[in-house]
Amino acid sequence: MKDIRVTQLAENLINNAIALKAGENILIETTDTPDEISTELVKAVVKAGGNAFVRNSNSRVRREWIKSATKQALELRAKLDLDEMKQMQAYIAIRGADNAMENCDIDDEKMFLFRTLNEDVLNYRVNETRWCVLRWPNPSMAQGAKMSTEAFEDFYFKACLADYPKMNKAASHLVDLMNRTDKVRLVAADTDLTFSIKGIPAVPCCGNMNIPDGEVYTAPVRNSVNGVIHYNTPTLYEGKFFSNLRLTFKDGKIVDASCETGDPKALEALFNTDEGARYVGEFAIGFNPYVDAPMCDILFDEKIKGSIHFTPGRCYEDAPNGNASAIHWDLVLIMRPEYGGGEIWFDDKLIRKDGLFVVDELKCLNPDQLGK
Repeated sequence: MKDIRVTQLAENLINNAIALKAGENILIETTDTPDEISTELVKAVVKAGGNAFVRNSNSRVRREWIKSATKQALELRAKLDLDEMKQMQAYIAIRGADNAMENCDIDDEKMFLFRTLNEDVLNYRVNETRWCVLRWPNPSMAQGAKMSTEAFEDFYFKACLADYPKMNKAASHLVDLMNRTDKVRLVAADTDLTFSIKGIPAVPCCGNMNIPDGEVYTAPVRNSVNGVIHYNTPTLYEGKFFSNLRLTFKDGKIVDASCETGDPKALEALFNTDEGARYVGEFAIGFNPYVDAPMCDILFDEKIKGSIHFTPGRCYEDAPNGNASAIHWDLVLIMRPEYGGGEIWFDDKLIRKDGLFVVDELKCLNPDQLGK
């Protein structure tokens, strides 16, 4: 039986998140997803008068190709992908990821080469197209969220089909405040971090770019970050798992990194990818009312209500701080009481405590308001 929520999601992605116009080209990339979502996306593109180009792939096949590909093959693939992307005005990626650890045994040097060769493709897609990236619900994700498959599917569609116009209106107040702010301080268990966001635009994400959505991001002034942050949310990056990651900053640079779980050498290798990997390209505040617990999937975890993410690596062009890197690693700190609590201070004024906004103009972003 056809699930009407799939049609609703596809139409929302094309008409709202991407806002596809007649005559525009869109590349739709899917990995480990059912035919139904690709079919519904193509139908929605046709209704909008656009041109759909579809690439379906399998994560196990992709892993094997990356492992066995020569440098020349990787270079050619990156060139072909960039040539294709330059023909597109829009891009959607839907990733099922039947096994989130699929790439964990690919050689670090090969993954480094693959990542750096594809940097131009990623930069063009992020900065020159209207794009949206999302996951697809499956038993693997349900297991990560500690839910039954049916319960996870219900959660997924509720989070992905949130009232984004309402969220966007509420987020405008946070955008205004961040654009007036200089000094930020984050305080939580084993965390005391200060930095400036002065002069760097705040950008709302409320139904575009990533689904589910629900954040406002900016970037720290590149050399302004000092102190310690202890991320309490486990993370996967290119198939490598880390938990309780702790970073120490001095004048913007990561000078010490450790983790409770994970390979210290792999961690060090990630931060040695290039110079920019040891600096931060994004600071964001998450507030999707339906996403409340980590599931080791960054597209969901970075939107957790009462969270922040503080991201080593590349900055976005619409919130530029000059940091360039082949990596962009969204690391999440949840500040709700059950995760140890925490505070966000803007210019020495407390604006959020234990995951709830405490200033009047921002209380509209609290879960009891957005989730109604």
